[in-house]
Amino acid sequence: MRIMTKGDVVAVAAGASLLVVTALWVSNGGLQDLTGGGALSATGRLLGLWASDLLLIQVLLMARIPLVERAFGQDRLARWHRWSGFASFWLMVAHIVLITLGYAATARNNPFRQLWDMIWNFPGMLLAASGFLALVMVVVTSIRAARRKLRYESWHLLHLYAYLGAFLALPHQLWSGSDFVGSPPATAYWWGLWGLAVAAIIAYRVVVPLLRNRRHRLVVDRVVPEANGVTSVYFNGNDLHKLPVRAGQFFHWRFLDGPGWTRSNPFSLSAAPAEQIRITVKDSGDGSGRVATLKRGTRVLVEGPFGKLTGEDYAGGPVVLMACGIGITPLLSLLGELPYAPGEATLLYRVRDDASTAFKQELDWYAAERGVRVVYLTGPRARSRSWLPGGRTDELADLAPDIAAARVYICGPEEWAAQAREAVRAAGVPAARVHTELFNW
Repeated sequence: MRIMTKGDVVAVAAGASLLVVTALWVSNGGLQDLTGGGALSATGRLLGLWASDLLLIQVLLMARIPLVERAFGQDRLARWHRWSGFASFWLMVAHIVLITLGYAATARNNPFRQLWDMIWNFPGMLLAASGFLALVMVVVTSIRAARRKLRYESWHLLHLYAYLGAFLALPHQLWSGSDFVGSPPATAYWWGLWGLAVAAIIAYRVVVPLLRNRRHRLVVDRVVPEANGVTSVYFNGNDLHKLPVRAGQFFHWRFLDGPGWTRSNPFSLSAAPAEQIRITVKDSGDGSGRVATLKRGTRVLVEGPFGKLTGEDYAGGPVVLMACGIGITPLLSLLGELPYAPGEATLLYRVRDDASTAFKQELDWYAAERGVRVVYLTGPRARSRSWLPGGRTDELADLAPDIAAARVYICGPEEWAAQAREAVRAAGVPAARVHTELFNW
């Protein structure tokens, strides 16, 4: 019998919420309307309720709730957030089309005139239309091709309009949505879901970060170049040993050094957390490029920690770490924290050339003092679908002899990480023993 995974639990919970919404629609006469000549409007109402439900689930997925973050990790939550967001958007489009056609048929009106009349004359509809336009902008900029043309900082700022779009729809539901206020159970459900979303955002995206930054007061201690375009930053602060972060995790960072401080960037720890904290950043844009210019004493604000690429379920035995480029950073911090014995750890480090290799001396130390087997995979990108450099055809079992019995940690760009994971699974490693962190957004 197949064992239910955490992902299955989330899917069941989302499905259950949609069933509740459907049941509330039925109790408010949805089926009677569906068979009584108002099929378009009734179907449109149901799709609108599903869209609202998924929109609020989408908000909760990225509300930074610690229990949820620890259970699933932010990269998996981000994927679910994206899927639920696109599903919610297209349900919303269908809702608008069907409601407009249904009202137009009843009033014997032109659909375009009917839509215009609804926007201008129905309570809350002008706000809802504004919210829908905000969501259109978010959806368009979330398409993979569009994201690749945007700076992370610009994309992140535009993405925040999703909150505006969601909350501009609320007055429309309160004033015009019979399924929202049609019965005490419906009112309790919708107010409860909205209240949970708002409370989670305020608590975990505002209050907790403010309190954490007030307590720890991080400041830049020093900036150290590591390789071409790669820079490490060391931070001091108050009681950093009490900061609830583990090796392999990351924060969203804001550097209070002038214009642009409001935009955050996600950077992983590149050393196991101790009395000082270190991150290592590759210059790939405005936010990451400014890191090399930071001055000693610059104040820093953080939000987090996030990520599930940790050693919380590793108690020893063979371990293989696979890094590509700047993906070495969280894996290097794991090397400092994991309780492996000499000879049990293997690091496969994929780099373009020697000049791009960071932490060579540090990795030499791990090899000499802790018995880590470090394998550098140097060379240009392969033209074929391979996680190895072009021209190499090594077997994973030869590079990491204990791979089949190992716990595996993978970090790097999305396409490379997917290829590396395929190779690991093909080598006989169960999915439960493969941990990934994708460097994408």
